[in-house]
Amino acid sequence: MTQSVRAENGFAYGVVGADIHVFGDGIPVYLLQRWRPPPAADDSFLREVPSRMLNARFAVVEFTGRTAELAALRRWRDKGPQLAVRWLHAPGGQGKTRLADHFARESADDGWQVVTATHGPGSVIPPPGSQDLGAAADGTLLVVDYADRWPLSHLLWLFSNALLHQPEVPARILLLARGDDIWPAVRASVANLQAGTSTQFLPPLSDGTQEWEGDGSPRTEMFAVAHDSFAARYGVPSLRVETPAALAGDDFGLTLSVHLAALVAVDAHVAGRRPPPDLAGLTCYLLDREHLHWARLHGEGGHEIDPTARTFTTPPDAMNRTVFTAALTGPMAPAQGLDVVAGLDLKLPAHRVLADHAVCYPPADPAQETVLEPLYPDRLSEDFLALTLPGHHAEYPAQPWARVTVGTLLTGATDPATLLWTPRAVTFLASAAQRWPHVGPRHLYPLLAAAPHVAVAAGSAALTTLARLDDIAPELLEAIAAHFPPFKLPHPDLDPGVAAVSTRLLPHRLSRAGHLNDQGVVRHEHSVRLYHAGQLEESLAAAEENVREYRALDRNKLRHPAEAELVERNLSTALTAYGVRLSAVGRRADALAATEESIRILRELAGRDDQYRSDLASALLNVGRDLCQADRWVDATVTTQECVALFRELAAGDPVTHERDLSASLVGLGLCLGFTATPEESVAALQEGIIILRRLSQTNAAAHTKALAEALSNLAKALWRVGDPGISVAQEAVALLRRLAAVHPVSYESELANVLTGSAVHLLYAGQGAEALSAAHESVSILRRLAGRQPQAHANKLAEALASLSIVLLAIGRRNDAIAVTDEAVAIRRRMAMADPGFEARLALMLLLAINLRTEAGGSWLEEAVVLLAEAGTVIERHDTMPAQLSKGYREARALLADRLTAEGHRAAADDLRRTVPRPPTEEDASM
Repeated sequence: MTQSVRAENGFAYGVVGADIHVFGDGIPVYLLQRWRPPPAADDSFLREVPSRMLNARFAVVEFTGRTAELAALRRWRDKGPQLAVRWLHAPGGQGKTRLADHFARESADDGWQVVTATHGPGSVIPPPGSQDLGAAADGTLLVVDYADRWPLSHLLWLFSNALLHQPEVPARILLLARGDDIWPAVRASVANLQAGTSTQFLPPLSDGTQEWEGDGSPRTEMFAVAHDSFAARYGVPSLRVETPAALAGDDFGLTLSVHLAALVAVDAHVAGRRPPPDLAGLTCYLLDREHLHWARLHGEGGHEIDPTARTFTTPPDAMNRTVFTAALTGPMAPAQGLDVVAGLDLKLPAHRVLADHAVCYPPADPAQETVLEPLYPDRLSEDFLALTLPGHHAEYPAQPWARVTVGTLLTGATDPATLLWTPRAVTFLASAAQRWPHVGPRHLYPLLAAAPHVAVAAGSAALTTLARLDDIAPELLEAIAAHFPPFKLPHPDLDPGVAAVSTRLLPHRLSRAGHLNDQGVVRHEHSVRLYHAGQLEESLAAAEENVREYRALDRNKLRHPAEAELVERNLSTALTAYGVRLSAVGRRADALAATEESIRILRELAGRDDQYRSDLASALLNVGRDLCQADRWVDATVTTQECVALFRELAAGDPVTHERDLSASLVGLGLCLGFTATPEESVAALQEGIIILRRLSQTNAAAHTKALAEALSNLAKALWRVGDPGISVAQEAVALLRRLAAVHPVSYESELANVLTGSAVHLLYAGQGAEALSAAHESVSILRRLAGRQPQAHANKLAEALASLSIVLLAIGRRNDAIAVTDEAVAIRRRMAMADPGFEARLALMLLLAINLRTEAGGSWLEEAVVLLAEAGTVIERHDTMPAQLSKGYREARALLADRLTAEGHRAAADDLRRTVPRPPTEEDASM
């Protein structure tokens, strides 16, 4: 359960001018803080443990290079739409945080408000205070580190924050991540926002071998700058050391690796030692310095005058295990830290160990009372984990307790999902396994084989990292995949990682499947997984290949009739899925063709065997929806009536399985009947569907609330047609959608706007003009924003919302405003009809509204009304299948305009209009 606490003008966990979203237990989903420049660090503090100088938080090394990348970020910030999202990705140690921090400093200097977002779960809650984020400035830049480790739903809550949607204030969201696997899901999820989206890869540092680079290379230049920065901290600014030859190696494409080489070169020179020649040796050198620091702080207690007065009592071996634990867990609240350290059984007071650990590794933010601050940077922490685990050949002491510690932290509890450190621990171990070959086979893989559910509890980022490991066995991935949720329904927080595992397993699964039928099942599930992860093009390609393979199968080679029947059924399933994928990318005509082919196959199968009736009913439901989208209402009605009849029979025998689909088909039928039959028939079908939905919602509100709200909105419109304003029904629909949109705005704002569009008209005819205007304005505002980002998905609904607004404006006496709004809707429908003639009926409908408004206004508006009437007539004449209501509406609009022309003295023009008929009236027209 979640709640959204608004704090735009008040105080809520220290945020003013923004929203804060919190879980039901009060833990914030994320924390917003104004960006601050790195704190000044004392040189002696940094020299105590040289690795501190590599922490981007202290900004010891002067920023250099990355000119092209900075220029790209500036262009992204200064140009484009009001809201833009960029995914900046690169491997750990490549310099993402340093680049983002430098860009943040630049942006703050240029007048932008810079804010950072920290993921809440697992973070320590700051003490009450004030974060004033209300200052508009020139714009708002939000920086989100570790974005690939956030659950997708939490990112979407962040994107909906009021901070990012202030009028006339540009907003930029910079997301930092190690990879781009989750980006398609993020991009698809923000499609409902009026936001530009882009990715930027931070490439490795060049070694200077490119011809265009001249004498110097980015690596040598960065080494020189880092060397000088470190030397200054050591008090030897004139120190000069030779640039290591190893910089040309592949390992030194990372900014962190170059900085590491420079730091060790300076430290070793000051200590009178020779620096190691390779990256592994450099890493071990720095870790040795950590051990030396622990030993110095502990000292020799037996030789002290008063050993009981010692302030640092944790011996180096216990500190080693505590630092190892902190690398896995990350920082946490003191109470949690006490429990974790007590579980290590160090034979020492846990509070004393935590206090000593904080001396070595103080909290990143002194204002937050955290414990178990890990070793930084993250890549060094990962290497420390790998080198402490037995099985490597580096000159560094592995520890026998390391494997036990990992197991205790990850599998000691009955439910790893309750452990806030599970995502970090598995991700860090998997990242370490990419560089250290012993970590996977000797430690991580056996642990996951014994407890594969731990990988799923670790989340999407961990699954993605595991899927990238070259030596992970497909059998282990299959054991992990066995704990995935069912593939038919989306699970946004997990889907990108699940898709990555599915992609990695696809060749293995196809080879194991053997028979094409089984391979088709594998491809189908894979396509669905990709679809849920937002990888629409990849999902479409998989679905298309599945259809192609089934069609190419030689039925004559099948050994048994039942096998051929199964192939036909699977082909129909593949075609249905293919149609859904085509529709998702805007290919509506192709989608309808695929779905209709699926139905032809299923009709043949169902005619021979009743077991296929359920599949046929589901396919009919899908094609009915496609026909509605194409404005083929008569065909949609026939199809949906057949669908309802099938689901009635199926639900009578198995209501648990089929009642949900029966309710969906009844609501769809009610919508169709509103265009092809009497309003009373439409109301009856909708009411029957709603009765079922109310019953289903009582047992599973999360699964059925959206469908219930949409059905109620359609019922309100149908009731209005029979003379009932339907106010209470419309208001219930709005209330349900508001509740959903408050929790998950990106997913439900569109549906809320659609319901508000209908509600505005109901409120108007109930005499509530002010409330109607507010609802209409809110609907248009939401849809205008959504359509700006994804016009193909939302332009049609925006046109409907504008039409609703125009009706309200006309009713409250703002005729000119009503005409202007309607003209905007007509312009939208013209663009839609030019791109897809299937929308011409909707264009004609909007033209009729524009004509009627001008007719009522009279005067100089009549000339424009005549022109628009001619356009409407041309559109209607082009289509024999144009809905009968349009032909009737055209004749009525023409008659009203002719009468108004006559009344204002334009008899000749009126006579010309009366002779213009787009097509002869049909019997259906006459009956309406």
